[in-house]
Amino acid sequence: MKNYLSIIKICALILIIGIIGSCNKVKKNDVKEEVSMNEKSAKDILGNPEYLAMSYGGYRYADHTIEPTLNELKEDMKILSAMGVKLIRTYKLLKPQAANLVKVISDIKKEDPNFEMYVMLGAWVDCKNAFNWENGEPVHSEENEENPAEIARAVALANQYPDIVKVIAVGNEAMVKWATSYYVEPWIILKWVNHLQNLKKENKLPRDLWITSSDNFASWGGGGEEYHVEDLNKLIKAVDFISMHTYPMHDTHYQPDFWQKSFDDENMTDLEKIDASMLRSKNYAIAQYESVKAYMESLGVNKPIHIGETGWASFSDGHYGAEGSKACDEYKEALYYKHMREWTNKAGLSCFYFEGFDEPWKGGENSGNSEKHFGLFKVDGKAKYVLWDEVDRGTFNGLTRNGNEITKTYNGEKEAMMKDVLVPPVKQ
Repeated sequence: MKNYLSIIKICALILIIGIIGSCNKVKKNDVKEEVSMNEKSAKDILGNPEYLAMSYGGYRYADHTIEPTLNELKEDMKILSAMGVKLIRTYKLLKPQAANLVKVISDIKKEDPNFEMYVMLGAWVDCKNAFNWENGEPVHSEENEENPAEIARAVALANQYPDIVKVIAVGNEAMVKWATSYYVEPWIILKWVNHLQNLKKENKLPRDLWITSSDNFASWGGGGEEYHVEDLNKLIKAVDFISMHTYPMHDTHYQPDFWQKSFDDENMTDLEKIDASMLRSKNYAIAQYESVKAYMESLGVNKPIHIGETGWASFSDGHYGAEGSKACDEYKEALYYKHMREWTNKAGLSCFYFEGFDEPWKGGENSGNSEKHFGLFKVDGKAKYVLWDEVDRGTFNGLTRNGNEITKTYNGEKEAMMKDVLVPPVKQ
């Protein structure tokens, strides 16, 4: 009888231990799940349509030496967050904006634990004598002496804010050969990418930090054979993903065949022609993506490709305006934005759309230069046509920019806006 009771006690004890162990396992799993929700990596974020990406520059004045204040950066982050943007790309790390930006994001997160915003830091890399012709012509096979400082700054910020900085991009359109003032040979980008990857291996950078270079589609092998060099092939194998740029808007002037192609239906209305032209622009961007993908796969490589930059200006008095390709207005900008978001979200790609806000310092002194008009918002906070529906939904209620509430351009009058919309020219 005693033996029987002992057996019962032993079984009961085993059962209790099992229950406790099971509970502890559940609790540990719960903790693990909670941690994973709060510590997302680049792999979790890139290509996730819940984390829309945007290119960001906060400079609000024609004078580029006037840095955005902490409060101005905070305004912008809250505006972008309200429209679903949770991943931004910025560059030029030796200027104060980048460091101030990640600090502001960190501060907002402390105020609101539910706030999410992650950063792709772009380290500016260029060649010897870039933009400084007093010392001689640019030397594309040698690098600017400031490049190491840019990389070091990227490393420091990534280590200081590992919960925010998820990607480092070495260079911004730094290899494309039409950037004659500053481009570098691919081996220079490769050197710095390898340097950062080695720091990860040595635990001197977060292991889940992703490294790339953000460059024109041609620079990634999607263009002419002059780009198909061994150092590029090594670079494609060295990065964690490819960040490619595509700009159909620019090619309405430089490679206009897709834009000026005649329409099969001669009875199309002007609006139908405009809509069809913007669909062509989307397909043109997709074709450039496919050309990069094909070159990558020809090397036996299979890794993610994301759109590091693309956009469409809302105004131009030059190549893309009324006297040129007639490409730029708020209606076309809105169509392109929606087309690109629709395609990339469905395809599982991130698209760092260029850009959140107009930046008056870009493009020289001419106020009509298209470079100043790529933002979805004007400098004063007016939302362009692409965001009118968001204004109507109250997305930006309570938010301001430069002290102004977020209102619509053209006073919200679509008829007035459409008067500035031009039909693309057709090649005769």
